[in-house]
Amino acid sequence: MAETIKIALAGEGGQGVQSVAGILVEAANDEGREALYIPNFGVEQRGGVSVAFCQISDEKVGSPKFQYADLVVALSDRAVRRTRQYANKNTLYIYDSSIKGVENELPKDAKKVLGIPALETAKKELHPRVFNIIIMGAAIEATKVVGMEQAKKAVEKRLGYKFAQKPELRELNYKALERGAELVKKSLA
Repeated sequence: MAETIKIALAGEGGQGVQSVAGILVEAANDEGREALYIPNFGVEQRGGVSVAFCQISDEKVGSPKFQYADLVVALSDRAVRRTRQYANKNTLYIYDSSIKGVENELPKDAKKVLGIPALETAKKELHPRVFNIIIMGAAIEATKVVGMEQAKKAVEKRLGYKFAQKPELRELNYKALERGAELVKKSLA
């Protein structure tokens, strides 16, 4: 039986969840897997919560939308409230631990709920602009949906024009990917 991974990424407008979803799907497609994603925006297109639904499989994906996710990543308090409906006993639910006051909002029936300091790590160790790439690294580590080298190639493909202008951004983004993976690895150990 083919493996299918269902991922829901959610955040406020500007947090980059749609970019992360696009890069993840591109990396999976480049590895020869079937992958689709569909963006979903709240009523407020700008500054509201947006959710990216991704499905990555070894066989054809009929629709990127689903009832329950294998992985949910929520990056704001409103994103936590919006995504807990996609969690069940098989879901790994990751949220940014810098979000305060959501403890009672987190899903009770998820397989595991994991808070990682993604924003804090971005601010203190790297740069706030790579927060979303840290999240991508966390999602990759949590699901093993694509290899890290393939993810770096997809980041290069998507952001190469920026790297050409500022070569130091390449290493910064690669570090962010690896750091996100480390945060999840450490938390699951």
